[in-house]
Amino acid sequence: MAKKEANKLQRSLKSRHVMMIAIGGAIGTGLFLGSGTAIKSSGPSIIFSYLIVGIITFFMMRALGELILSSPDQSSFISSIRKYLGNRIEFVAGWTYWLCWLSLAMADLTATGIYLKYWFPSLPQWVGPLMIIFILLTINRLNVGLFGELESWFSMIKVLAIVALIIVGVMMIALQMHIDDHKVSLNNLVAYGGFFPTGISGFLMSFQMVIFAFVGIEIVGLTAGETANPEKDIPKAINSLPVRIGLFYIGSMIAIMAVEPWNEIKTTSSPFVQVFGAIGIPAAAGILNFVVLTAAMSATNSAIFSTSRSLYALAYSGNAPKKLGKLSKHGVPNYALTFSSLILFIIVILNYIMPGKIFDVISTVSTINFIMVWLMIMWCHLKYRQENKGKVSKFEMPGAPWTDWLTIIFYLAILVILFILPTTRLATILSLIFVACLWLGYGVFGKR
Repeated sequence: MAKKEANKLQRSLKSRHVMMIAIGGAIGTGLFLGSGTAIKSSGPSIIFSYLIVGIITFFMMRALGELILSSPDQSSFISSIRKYLGNRIEFVAGWTYWLCWLSLAMADLTATGIYLKYWFPSLPQWVGPLMIIFILLTINRLNVGLFGELESWFSMIKVLAIVALIIVGVMMIALQMHIDDHKVSLNNLVAYGGFFPTGISGFLMSFQMVIFAFVGIEIVGLTAGETANPEKDIPKAINSLPVRIGLFYIGSMIAIMAVEPWNEIKTTSSPFVQVFGAIGIPAAAGILNFVVLTAAMSATNSAIFSTSRSLYALAYSGNAPKKLGKLSKHGVPNYALTFSSLILFIIVILNYIMPGKIFDVISTVSTINFIMVWLMIMWCHLKYRQENKGKVSKFEMPGAPWTDWLTIIFYLAILVILFILPTTRLATILSLIFVACLWLGYGVFGKR
């Protein structure tokens, strides 16, 4: 019995840890850096893009919440996929999710090397990623509570940056301040071509970057086995999602475009820098550089956590080497942590030879694979509802099964758009090939 208990994940994550992990998963470099490109391509209609994706994401998260709370003994949503969709789909979902976070971490680690050069111009670009991997791996190996604590502080820094932006925007609007040749006003949202100045095509093109801003939000579904009170903390984190969407995403977009007309937003720098710079803060670039460095480290920290828990779940069910499911005396899957971190070291080497555009390719591949994982979560939820028809759920998804199908159709439509767009077609094809290889590879490597 003692041996059995020793092989369980430890429930060391507190309520505030789960809440901040959820917030951290919803805020990333896609908002701080990618929003400039999205604004330039779609104009004020980006607000509707964030609203639509936010609603769909809320449905996905509610489906995820109902799944993991239907059986508190499950370590993660990957275990739910095995239970309702079978070993093959779990094999595909688990390894796809592992690649999602690994590719996202590689992209963010590459970015950290660039961010650190802002303060240390002579620092070789590979040094930053090397140091960050070692530091985060060490922290994650000690105790899951330390991961939660570190992620809480990372998330707090990002939240403070967004709140500061919104407060600055509101003050400038209230004081009717002028910047260059225009007045700061909500009227700027419609004064330069209306809400859809680039047409429907520009509006549709914005979805790729908007969805990229949301990737990682489902990480809450991996904390189920390590949360002290999952039945209370997970619903609380998920239900607060609409408020976060409204404040962090839509609020920041309105503030940015009220201060600077959408057609004057530069894609070469963050919109956050432009707003802070507009009111004469000389350290705006340095402040934002610190924030985006924090966001990149947060993504890497989450990646090390999520990839190790994905491998643990796969190993537990026989779809990965058994050794990856072994836990330390602190209840941490150290072998899985070390394996994923060793793969991340590849990015240190690639920083010597990697062309600049590979960052965009990696991030797009990650986004597409996240969508595929979300689709599998929705499929799993539909199967769960069919098998448990008539039973009372602890955390029922509103509007199911209609909201399930709405979410699935939306994600499939986004994949079609990404396939049609020339800039994302290659990444879409590569992602589909990878998933197809996993499906076929199950017959060789998966559990029989």
